Amino acid sequence: MDIEQRQSELIDQFVKQASAASNTSAISSVIVDATSHPLLFAFSEILALPNVLQLEATDEKFYLDLLRLFAHGIWSDYKSNADRLPQLAPDQILKLKQLTVLTLAETYKVLPYDQLMQELDVTNVRELEDFLINECMYAGIVRGKLDQLRRCFESNLQQ
Repeated sequence: MDIEQRQSELIDQFVKQASAASNTSAISSVIVDATSHPLLFAFSEILALPNVLQLEATDEKFYLDLLRLFAHGIWSDYKSNADRLPQLAPDQILKLKQLTVLTLAETYKVLPYDQLMQELDVTNVRELEDFLINECMYAGIVRGKLDQLRRCFESNLQQ
């Protein structure tokens, strides 16, 4: 099964769960599950659901903000707004960092290691390269090559 088909199935699954959720607690739970799922990387469809958007007027608005972050934000957005968002679990942190790489790779063909290390809070090149290879390229999130000589990641994503 290819990654696009798997994404589509997961999106459908979470859209159905969120649509069936009858109260803010259940909707919040679906958001946490979706943002924690290791294979789901698209959130706009969940974010568009009327009952999810109704969180805006509740005490659980921060879960809607969390979903918006995963749909449109990057790791530095979380760090800037961490006081207004739920604390992330380790799998959510990993996913948000993966989404950061994806967002940057869609925007720039060449990503300097220094920029990536700053964006991802990574302290050394080895850790960055391991993350890019194991958590991003092997996971099918981005394609590209590491240029150790030029200290950059060259994305193969279509612009």
